[in-house]
This record gives sequence, structure tokens and C-alpha cells, in this order.
Amino acid sequence: SGPLKDMNFSIPEGAGKRFIYQFTSEPPAVSFRATGEKDGIIDIVPKTGVLYLNGSLDWETKAVHRLQVESLDEKGNIVQGPYAVTIHVEDINDNPPEFDKIEYTGVVRQNTRPGKPFMYVHATDRDDPTTPHAQLTYSILHHFPNPYSEMLFQIDNVTGAISPSKKGSYYLDPQKQDTFTLVVTVKDMAGLTMNAFTDSADVIITVKESLWKAPPTIRIQENSTQVHPVNISQVHSNEPDVIYDLFEKEKLPRLPFSIDQNGVIYVTEPLDREEKDTYSFFVVTKDDKEELVDKPLQIHVIVEDINDNPPVCQQALTVVEVQENEGGGSNIGTLLATDMDQKDTLNSRLQFKIESQVPAVPASNLFFIQQDTGILQLTSRSLSKRIASNYSLKVLVTDAVFQTICDVQIHVIDINDQIPIFEKSDYDSVTVAEEVPIGTVILEIQATDGDEPATGSSYIIYQVKDGDPNNTFIIETDPETNRGSIKINKALDFEAAPVYNLVINATNPEPLVPGVQYNSSSLTLFKVFVTNVDEPPVFHKTVYNAEVSEDVPVNTLVMTVEAYDPEGDTTSPLLPADRIPPPTACLMVYLYNNCKCNNSAYKSKMCMQLCILLNSTGNAAQKSQTTLILHLRDVNDNPPRLVTDYLPFFCHPVIGGERAFIQATDDDEQWYYSTFTFSLVDDTNTKNNWEISKVNATHAYLSPKHANFEEKVYNVPVIINDNGKPPLERKVNLEVNICKCSSENLCF
Repeated sequence: SGPLKDMNFSIPEGAGKRFIYQFTSEPPAVSFRATGEKDGIIDIVPKTGVLYLNGSLDWETKAVHRLQVESLDEKGNIVQGPYAVTIHVEDINDNPPEFDKIEYTGVVRQNTRPGKPFMYVHATDRDDPTTPHAQLTYSILHHFPNPYSEMLFQIDNVTGAISPSKKGSYYLDPQKQDTFTLVVTVKDMAGLTMNAFTDSADVIITVKESLWKAPPTIRIQENSTQVHPVNISQVHSNEPDVIYDLFEKEKLPRLPFSIDQNGVIYVTEPLDREEKDTYSFFVVTKDDKEELVDKPLQIHVIVEDINDNPPVCQQALTVVEVQENEGGGSNIGTLLATDMDQKDTLNSRLQFKIESQVPAVPASNLFFIQQDTGILQLTSRSLSKRIASNYSLKVLVTDAVFQTICDVQIHVIDINDQIPIFEKSDYDSVTVAEEVPIGTVILEIQATDGDEPATGSSYIIYQVKDGDPNNTFIIETDPETNRGSIKINKALDFEAAPVYNLVINATNPEPLVPGVQYNSSSLTLFKVFVTNVDEPPVFHKTVYNAEVSEDVPVNTLVMTVEAYDPEGDTTSPLLPADRIPPPTACLMVYLYNNCKCNNSAYKSKMCMQLCILLNSTGNAAQKSQTTLILHLRDVNDNPPRLVTDYLPFFCHPVIGGERAFIQATDDDEQWYYSTFTFSLVDDTNTKNNWEISKVNATHAYLSPKHANFEEKVYNVPVIINDNGKPPLERKVNLEVNICKCSSENLCF
């Protein structure tokens, strides 16, 4: 309740009789009156001012009721008002959705793009469209028939648009199933509650064959003389008012095809099969927003051949070689020709015929060519190089329209029917000193061959067939004259082989023809006498190596060096008289000077080289020399010592914490990293005044232990040990200066 004033009320529809509000009056008002859109449902109790409903409001009938309320005195005069009272009727979900048809029919084309709508269903709801009560959602409840696990159709749940699903776009086929029935439902409350109202309708869908089909492969004859462009095919979209366009599959300099807006495909210029024999491109359809409408169609074009190309000789001159002993009917070569017209058609079929033969001796028909293969053959007559070494043929090559002349040259080549013949069957002998250098020519030999010069049939290879098991000799052939030079290939040795009885043969690199064999005419004899030369002794090794410790005792046997004299004489070493052993082929090498190295000199004497001489007792002038390299092995014979560039010092007065850096080293060879230990002599005075501490393997710190030192030089006894085997020790009296220092902390 409350005083009379302008007021707004919101009341749900269908609530029945009910009080709305009670207005209170102020004297002299004694009653109330309501006028306006009461519609027999809304009124006010005059005495009490109660505004009430005597029935149910209906949003669908009237959504807003506008009243005027005023208060009256006892005489019926207006005291207050009129005031505007507005009643807004609140909608409740009391109306189910309804389809505008009980049954819908639609047509879809085969292969329609997935998601492309081909029909719509529509439903309405009388409830307030601004509330969920009238928000509708569509779905497919049933799908008859449904041969697949997924539905072939789909519906937009907001717009009611029905389109093929991905599977439907692929599988819809009027030959298999041309009619489908869908049960489509609509729900209010956006389908989000279980209490939503629903309605359903049947949708009958007819599947028709797709108009959007790729035409069969298009065949166009090349070099057409028609006026271009020429209509070659047409495509039809399933959708009206689409824009047709071509899309290249291959990136060509130009695409000789076009399409108009009726889907008619044209070839725009004559085609050449030899330039390109097939084309492949796509036809696409777009809407006015440049979006694809249909799946792209692939168009295949084959350019058909016409006979517009003559035969072409594959080579300007075809050269064939024939041995003069080839028999009749032998295949001697093939003439190759091509035709750019389509392969395996009559347009590219070639036929061959010999037009002429030069020279025409001993006959004009020595050669035959197979008509369809171009294979050249000999007729029954054999060729002879002595009659003619070359023949020229003119061959006519034809297809169904054109003809070409090809040139063939035939070379008659010699056969190896002659063997090499030596000018002498015995070259007697030659005497050679065993010291003759390798590569020396000791004899020249000659054989001749009657085959064609400068061929494998006439070139002569000389070989020692017998009498030279160690390949001591080698024979080289002059390619111009076929003359053979016998050379020393390995050093001669009179003691090993004083005489060689050589058997030499002559052959060709080219095999002999059947029926011809090498005989004694291709063999010759030759003797080599080797004369002895007094040679120097020979050591078994050119260099000898030995190793000894540097402290090895004098007269230690270092090595035995062996040698021999090729002539069998004894050898004698050339050594100091007091070191010469008895005559023998073995030389005992003794160490007769001590090899010990002092201080750092060892490093420069790690290796000693001795020159050992031998002479032959048969000929003292024949001497030989070898080298003995003696490697000296270090021993630990040098104790460690301090490295002192300057004496350590401490500034007086000593304040504590000072330390001096000292370093040790060793003159022995360091095969690995040296390690030294540092310590002080074990006497009370030293231990009370100084201490020593290790820094690393080679360095230590010396520090004073107190500050009570005088200004003078102190001798600090330090003991250093190395890590050799056996280890060595050295005691060092290290002079340490306690001195007055300058501002730079240096002794004055």
C-alpha cells in the first residue's frame, strides 16, 4: 500500500485473481476510481483503494494495460489525480512452437557441396520473442532410410537450413536411393531445458542427378584451321546465377582455353601436339562474393595427332664398321630415324629403302636394309678391304606423307689374319756387367705384321716367354716402328744368375681370327751373359737402432751388426786398433766411452749417431757403411734444486702474515710432471722461526713464524725431495734478508 501516485507494475500472465496494490487516501478523499484499459479484468475497490485482478492476464492478448486512478470526496469530486498506473504483463512459456507446414518437400542434387542449403523449415512461437520462451532450435530426430553410421543431411539449429553433410555430399546417389524422409523437431527455450515445448514435421527430400559433372575427355585435332575460339564442351552448375571460371593445374605461359557464363568451354587457338599433347585444368563456380559454390571439375584435353612431321635422321652421317670376313646375312648396324608425330601410329611409322651404293664394286647390291627396322645386313657376298675400304649408302626413309634421305658410311676394317714374324730366329748373345743400371737397353729386336698398320691387328707386343722367372728384363715396343727394346728391369747379380737363355714371343693385342695361330715364326732366341764385378760388403740393415741408459758401464755390449761380402770374401771393420775383433761377418759394438751426461747437457745428447765401416779382405778398396743410432735413456741422477732469480726478503719490522714464493726444478729428463716436496731441517731454532707450506707440485711458501727478527740475513735450511726412482734429496741453505724497505716495499 501507499499514497496515490504514478506507478508501474509487472505481473506474470495467467496468475488468476489477485490483489495488486492498495492506495491510501488523505481527507477529504473518501473513495477511489479507476478508468482506462481495464478490459474487464482490472478494477479498484472504491472504498478501500485496493487495485486487483478479477481474472488472468494474457501477454499474447495484451502486453501492457494503461489506467488512470483518482481519489474522490463524498460529493464525487476529484481530490487527487488522475495518476497513471501502468501494468506490464510478463510473458510465461505457455505456447509451444509450431511449424508453418505439416510436411515440407525439397530437392537436392547429387554431389552438392557439404553445408550448402537446398531448403529451409520454419516454425513460430507466440511467446515473447525477447525471452528464451520464443527462442527456437531445430534438429533432425529421424532419418529414413539411414544406410550409414552418420546422417546424410544436417540442419542449421538456428535458421532451419537443411544441407548435405560431408558423407551425404559424397554418398548421395539417385541410382541407389532417390527419396529420404526426415523428421525435424523444433524446441523453444533454445532447447536448453527438459521442460521446453516441441513440435515436429516431416521433410521429404528427393535426390536428383547432379548437373555438375566433368565432361568426358575432350579430343582436339592439332593444327585446326577452324575460326577460333571453338566450342569444345559445356558444364552446368547445380546452382543458378553462378560465375564460371577456369583454374590452371599447370603453370603454363598461356592457357589456350576459356569459358563463358553459360559454362561453355572454348579452345582459343590451334594446338600443336608436338609442343604439348595433353592439357589438364579445372572449372570452378563462384557466387557474387567470390566464394566457391561447387567442387572444382577437372577437365582433360588430348591433342590428336595429324601427320605433319617428316622423318628425321638421328645422325647426319651414320658410320658402320664391318670386318672383311663377315658372312652373308650378318647384321652390321642400324640406321636410326625419328618422327615427331604420335608414337605407335601410322603417322610415325617409318620405312627404309637403299637408294644407292657407292662404289658399286664388286656388286651394286652388297647391302640390304630391313624395311621396318632400319637394320643393315650383308648380302651373300663378303667384303674385301683390298677391293674397297669404304662404301657410301643413300637410304630413303618415308612415312605415309613425307620422305627423307639419310647418309650411311660403311668402313671395311681389317681382320687379324696375319701373325708377327721375327726378322731373326736367333739374336745370338750379349755380355753385360752385373752393375749395369736398371733401364739400360741391351738389345733391339724387330718383327713385322702384314695386317693393317696402326690397328690392334698389327701392333706387336714382345714378351719373354721363357728363361726369366724373376722378370729381370722388360721389352718395350715403339708404336711407330714396332721395334722392341730389351731393357734391364731389375738389378743383375752374377752370383745369383750368370747366364739367361731367353725365349721371346711376338703377339697382337687383337685376337687372331679362327683358323690362324701363332707359330715358331713369332719366336726368337737370345742369350745374356752377366760378368762379375767386385762388390762392396753388404750390411743386413741400412740403419741400426739401440738404446742404453746413460749410466751404462764401460765395455757393455750395445749391439751386434751383421754383414756379408757378395763374392764370399771375409769382411773387416774399420775401427780403432784396440777395438778390432777377429775377422768375421759379425761386428760386436761396445761402448768404450762413458755416456753419462752432466747437468742439462743430457737433453742435447739424447741420441748419438755412429758411422760403422767395413771392407772386404779380398779387395780392401771395397768398403760399405751403415749407421748406428744410439738412444740414451735418462736415469734419476740429479737431485732437485731451487730456482732463485733473487734472494727472498721480508720488510723490517715483520708484522706477521708475510710469505715468500720459492720454486724447485730438476735437471733430469721429465717424462711426466715433476712433483717436489718441501720441508725444513729438523732443528729447534729453524722450526721456531720459520714454516714452509706447499703451493703446488713445484712451488712452496716460506713464512716467518713471529715478528721478533733483526735486520740481517738469515740462513734457512730447506730440504727438497723429487719423485724419481729412486727419489733424490737436496739440502739448501736459503738466504733470507730481513731489511728496511722503501715505500715500494723493496729493500734499500
